[in-house]
This record gives sequence, C-alpha cells and structure tokens, in this order.
Amino acid sequence: QALVGERAKGLSANVIVRLKEQWSAEYDTWCQRDLSAKQYVYVWADGIHVKVRLEDDANKKQCILVLMGATADGQKELIAVLDGYRESEQSWSELLLGLKQRGLARGPKIAVGDGALGFWAALRKVFPETREQRCWVHKTANVLNKMPRSVQPKAKADLHEIWQAETKAAAEQAFDHFLEKYDAKYQSACDCPRKDREQLLAFYEFPAEYPEGRRH
Repeated sequence: QALVGERAKGLSANVIVRLKEQWSAEYDTWCQRDLSAKQYVYVWADGIHVKVRLEDDANKKQCILVLMGATADGQKELIAVLDGYRESEQSWSELLLGLKQRGLARGPKIAVGDGALGFWAALRKVFPETREQRCWVHKTANVLNKMPRSVQPKAKADLHEIWQAETKAAAEQAFDHFLEKYDAKYQSACDCPRKDREQLLAFYEFPAEYPEGRRH
C-alpha cells in the first residue's frame, strides 16, 4: 500500500507477487547499467524514511538512500537508490563504490546533503576530490527548531538572505548580520550554521553556468 496507494487493497496475493518480481527485475537491471559515459557536476544525497518495516526487524523503519545528479547542461538524473541506514557510512560506501564499479570514474564537483548523513565520511574516501555543500533546506529547519516560534518567520527570511545572495561577499555579509542579530539570545541556533559556514557557502566557488546545482 505504501507503493501503490489505496489500489493495493484490491490486489490478490498472486498479483502482488508478480508485481514484486517485475519491479525487482527492473530495479536489478537499472542498478547494473553502465555509467562510464556519465559525468555529474552536482549530486544531492538524502535518506528517505518510508512506512515499511524491515522483514528482519519489525522495530526498524525502511530507509531509502537516494542520490540525484546534474550534468553540466543542467539535466537532472536519478543515479542510485539503495536501502540502508541514513547515518551509516557503510551503507553510503556501498552505494558510492557500486557507482565506481560501474564506470563512474570521476566524482562530482560538488555534493549537497544534510550534515547528519553518513554520506560524507563515505564520500571523502570514495571521491575525495568532491567539494561538500551542506543543504540549506535541512540547515534552515535545524536552526529554526532551536528558536521560539515567534522569531522563526523573521529568522527564516534572514537565512534566505544568505543563500539567495548573488555573490559570496554578499552572502558572507548576510551571514555575519544573522549571527550579530541572533547570537546573544539564541546561541545554540547560531552555532548550527556557524560550525558549517564553509560548507554552507561552498557553492559560490562554482560557476553560475551550473544553475541547477546552486542554492540547494
């Protein structure tokens, strides 16, 4: 039901088995496709929890590791989907090494993701030349969660001033303004972006002709 919605209620056991076999075969073929001709400028990594229980542990929810990529011309592609653990370096290493084994010899120029992912430790080993960009969507949510609700709308707008800035110099200025404005009352909220400042602004080091990967 998590996959096909309410229509699942009318499916017989035999139909479900056939669908599962069909999907599994299609997924296996897709996971073995050749990647030697691919070159990604940006990749986005995330772990998505779904309401499906693992067969070997009823207390653990399934997590799907997802890697999206963008080519130099801005074309977005789904690169990899693998079940695993969001914070696990081992799970992400398995995903990245699998890409390398199928021909993805050159790592992306920059990778975007939440700081809590085990992805980063794996990336540094498999594609050490790739720059790290922390995801502003996740970071903004983490910062706002450390502030009173009455402050959140204005703080969110001030955070947007940072990553929406046209130049790195303007972003640095907006970053300093945010810290000066909120640090006295909400130090823990300010510590959240402060510790990842370099990684939050990494995308400014890359040319604007790659618009699909900037400001994410």
